Amino acid sequence: MHAHLRPAGPPAKPARPPVRPARRLAGPLALALPALLVACTADEPATRPTPTSTPVPAGVDAARDELAALAAAAQDRHLVASYTLRAPESPDRTILVTSANDGSWRVDVPGGALGGTADVSFAATADGLFQCALPSAARPEPATCVRLGDRDEAVPRRLDPRVQHPFTDWLDVLTDRRAPLAVSPAEPPPGASGTCYSVETTSASINAPLDVGIYCYDADGTPTAVRTASGTLVLAGTPAPAPATVQLAGPVVDAEPLGTAAPDPTAEATTSPSTGTP
Repeated sequence: MHAHLRPAGPPAKPARPPVRPARRLAGPLALALPALLVACTADEPATRPTPTSTPVPAGVDAARDELAALAAAAQDRHLVASYTLRAPESPDRTILVTSANDGSWRVDVPGGALGGTADVSFAATADGLFQCALPSAARPEPATCVRLGDRDEAVPRRLDPRVQHPFTDWLDVLTDRRAPLAVSPAEPPPGASGTCYSVETTSASINAPLDVGIYCYDADGTPTAVRTASGTLVLAGTPAPAPATVQLAGPVVDAEPLGTAAPDPTAEATTSPSTGTP
């Protein structure tokens, strides 16, 4: 039996390898893309717009926060403390500060009235704000007190020795971040300790919220020193525990309070009785 052979067909065409255009273009694109990015970057503006307001330096802002925290601690610090007051052209005096547990306060100021010849005390209680005249060489009478107004009112300027403010209303200013103040770290005055800050006002108003100067505190809020144009207060000794409330130095009377100005000898001569003529 013979095998039947099929006629051979045309030879098969060799398979063509697949075309991969992406790989062929990868090289040129890889070279062109960085150049394109550089060109786009070159078209961007060289500088960014500047902010409309100048930012506050971090150190200055931190000092303001630190002082506000210490002043807030001082508002909650109740004590009895003595301070040495060194004022220009005056002998050193001892100021006694009492901050009672009920929020009342009293500050005794030797030489705080009548040109430094009379001793006075300022106190704020639930009954109001008072000035008390204390016994002194110029005024040997017993202590008496005059009501100046409500406890939150300000001491009239003509009566104000300005010694009591660092322990009372100026603490409210130091804790108020809206107050126009510039605060920076400072060195303690001679003989003082604590953390100190230089405080200046940034307002042009003649009624500044406090006196510019240096304010110092211990970590627990105890005021350790204050230096202003009127003098320097330095903590003397260790503070004592606070009383439950403050007591006025004497009874309240209906009289004129003592001013800070020295008595006018001309006025005294005018009001003295005349000898008359024979």
